[in-house]
Amino acid sequence: MIAFDGMQPLDLVGPHEVFAGATDLLATAPFAPPQGRSPGYDLIVAGHRTTEFAGESGLMLRAGRTFDQLDDIVIDTLVIPGGNGTHAASHDADLLAEVAALAARSSRLMTVCTGTFIAAAAGLLAGRRAATHWARAEQLRRRFPEIDVDADAIWLRDGDVWTSAGVTSGIDLALALVEADHGPALAQEVARWLVVFLRRPGGQSQFAAPVWRPAAGHPCVRHAQEVIAGDPTDDHRVDLLARRVGMSSRHFARMFSSELGESPGRYVERVRVETGRNLLETTDEPVATVASLAGFHSSETFRRAFLRIVGVAPDLYRRRFRH
Repeated sequence: MIAFDGMQPLDLVGPHEVFAGATDLLATAPFAPPQGRSPGYDLIVAGHRTTEFAGESGLMLRAGRTFDQLDDIVIDTLVIPGGNGTHAASHDADLLAEVAALAARSSRLMTVCTGTFIAAAAGLLAGRRAATHWARAEQLRRRFPEIDVDADAIWLRDGDVWTSAGVTSGIDLALALVEADHGPALAQEVARWLVVFLRRPGGQSQFAAPVWRPAAGHPCVRHAQEVIAGDPTDDHRVDLLARRVGMSSRHFARMFSSELGESPGRYVERVRVETGRNLLETTDEPVATVASLAGFHSSETFRRAFLRIVGVAPDLYRRRFRH
């Protein structure tokens, strides 16, 4: 696990505690591995040139080694945390060369949050599908167009490269690695000890912060956004929206897609899914009623749209997130 100034401490400490917890449990029945199998994880935190670091919030952390003290170490998993310090780290040629060398000696790579920027700058993510924090996904996409960036997934696996979204998703990803290495029973027990939800699916949306595009710069498109948000259940066909904002249907559709990166129909669907998501969290209404209240013509249409955008079915989402 690498450390650097300005990292998000939880990006490192969260996975560290998952792996440490798994190691402790593997020393006990019924989780002790068969004879000859690894008893768990040897955890090493290492820094470039120094062992003392300030996290992005000012929390001081101390690594056990520096990179040049790892020559005798066989590396199974290289973990790269994120944080505000990734901007400087991803432009540090010496650090990137060291990270690339460590990755070449590793069996797999794990990044947390904006740790993807360091991995990408070190040449480790070219041609890969990768997750990152939703607020930094577009920046990652622009800077490294060779990466297939998924702005919504909690975590992703692409071969021997595992990437995750923001902060606490590093815990989700570490649990997924433990499950891959030692099975679901151990991962479940680690999650119980940490009192966290086990196995948010890798394709699941980053629920805590839905990814919405900012208000459009063009006043007519912005007005259309306000109309849609004001009543998601209304008839928002392109010709009707265009008429309300004083544009031709063709010009409106082209301008809307240019400003927001998706068609008016897809945007309306997203707003309606978000409306349904809120209703699932805050009411006891049946899913069919939620679908109608959100503007969908049928519960099946709602289910398909919800599954495509959020990543899980409406009833499963409600069981997890109703409050």
